[in-house]
Amino acid sequence: MRIGLLTEGGYPYVSGDARLWCDRLVRGLGQHEFDIYALSRTERQESEGWVPLPPQVALVRTAPMWTAEDGGAGYGRRARRRFAECYGELAGALCAGNAGDPAEALGEHNPAAEADRFGSALYGLAELARESGGLVGALRSETAVRALERACRAPGALRAAREARVPDLLAVAAHLERALRPLSLDWYEDDGLGSVDLCHATSGGPAALPGLLARHFHGVPLLVTEYGVRLRTHYLAATDAPPAVRSLLAAFHGRLATEIYDRAAVITPGNAHARRWQERCGADRAKLRTVYPGMDAARFAEVGESAESADPDALVWVGRVEPAKDLISLLHAFAEVRKEEPTARLRIVGAPAGPEGEAYLGHCRALAAQLFPDEAEGRHSVGDNPVSFEEIGGPELPTLAEAYAAGAVTVLSSVVEGFPISLVEAMFCGRATVSTDVGAVVEVIGGTGLVVPPRNPRALAEACLALLRDPERRERLGAAARARALELFTVEQNTTAFHGIYLEIVSHTPVRRVVLDETGEPLPFAAPAEAHVPGRWTDPAARVVARGGPGWATDVPVRAGSATPATEGAR
Repeated sequence: MRIGLLTEGGYPYVSGDARLWCDRLVRGLGQHEFDIYALSRTERQESEGWVPLPPQVALVRTAPMWTAEDGGAGYGRRARRRFAECYGELAGALCAGNAGDPAEALGEHNPAAEADRFGSALYGLAELARESGGLVGALRSETAVRALERACRAPGALRAAREARVPDLLAVAAHLERALRPLSLDWYEDDGLGSVDLCHATSGGPAALPGLLARHFHGVPLLVTEYGVRLRTHYLAATDAPPAVRSLLAAFHGRLATEIYDRAAVITPGNAHARRWQERCGADRAKLRTVYPGMDAARFAEVGESAESADPDALVWVGRVEPAKDLISLLHAFAEVRKEEPTARLRIVGAPAGPEGEAYLGHCRALAAQLFPDEAEGRHSVGDNPVSFEEIGGPELPTLAEAYAAGAVTVLSSVVEGFPISLVEAMFCGRATVSTDVGAVVEVIGGTGLVVPPRNPRALAEACLALLRDPERRERLGAAARARALELFTVEQNTTAFHGIYLEIVSHTPVRRVVLDETGEPLPFAAPAEAHVPGRWTDPAARVVARGGPGWATDVPVRAGSATPATEGAR
């Protein structure tokens, strides 16, 4: 079948979110054809180029989210009036609610009428954008700001909305313009998303918005995958905004998430933590299918199957160095470990994540030097610190697998975590683990490692000591962890799950193309769901045309929209 893969800030660009997962999915499903519709986040991301694409990628179309040009023609009086009405309804849906009720801002207990109001306004704007060639200019206009102001001042509006001042209204209007840029794209014609069998959005938010419009205009079913819930990400990023801005943007993203979950045929969270968020935002449990991320186990096979034991006194931490990883608590915990086990060592392996990570790494180095002053064995020898800061690619740790192999116990000390990739990698390597109870850690571990509360150095130290002192227990837990990882978290498991979900969705979707016989008469039951599976399932003499196509057509079968090679059709 033909899949429209919708991404934002990731695949097929060299850098970005979920790049590896998308690449493995596309390469693992070679029996399907993929059209990629990608939204880029920065100019630098576009300039870095794409990853090498497999032959099953037939089309790539890109659009920037970081800038937009008003390519539409001048708006007539009727178009301006329609825009004011639709945008006013959208703003009204964001401001409506009971004053003082935080659930309204979070989009949890929205009345059905307000949800319908938001959806009708969104699709009204989309139809106007399609007719007018885009809405960038209108979304940036004074009309939009005034409509937002009227909604905030209307009776029954949220208390925070009523308190919004002019700078707040301008900030919210600018954010809505950026978030609604996908409405102005030219992706929704018969030769674009209208020609695919299924839209697969690799995240919520802007990535799923083109899928909503493809469903609205052409009836294309939508599959939404979220390994990190975009709504949660927005809440965490908006904590510094003024109360009015935070409330209105939370209402927008909450209502958008509700609309996406309501219209999606199937929703695939990456773990139970994401699933709970989706259910809290109104997702129907009957649509949810948990699909764990697929990871490459082959590069860890040698370490996991090796009978050689690593340094029995070494603890290893692997990841990106940033404040959310809470290496400060880890260092204080290791100070407690050293009091009981003087030969213990801690190897911190990873590169800093941006300028904030650089500063945090410097702070951690200073703390390590303070907690563990170099102690020399003799008067004329050089001291050695039991804590080392290293990066992958050095002479001692040339590969990621060898980093995990360097220690007997792998530690995760995070205070914020989604799906703990480093934990799964340690499990592939057959390592016993000590982790903090955050995100999907408990779900991933499943009883094959020790879990302690976050920001509790004493509990972290006690768990590490328990495993350092018990080699047999380490071996049992490591073997169980590897078996669990190979069962649940491999690329093969992931691609097999999505292949089945693709077939399930298409089998429940009404046929959007009419099959004609040799005389030009329609064959109502000639295109069953099995026709999407490679093989001789249908009459090779049958001809397929777009619904509403001429009965006198006698050419060879064609799609509603033919794909352009990825090397020629990028735009």
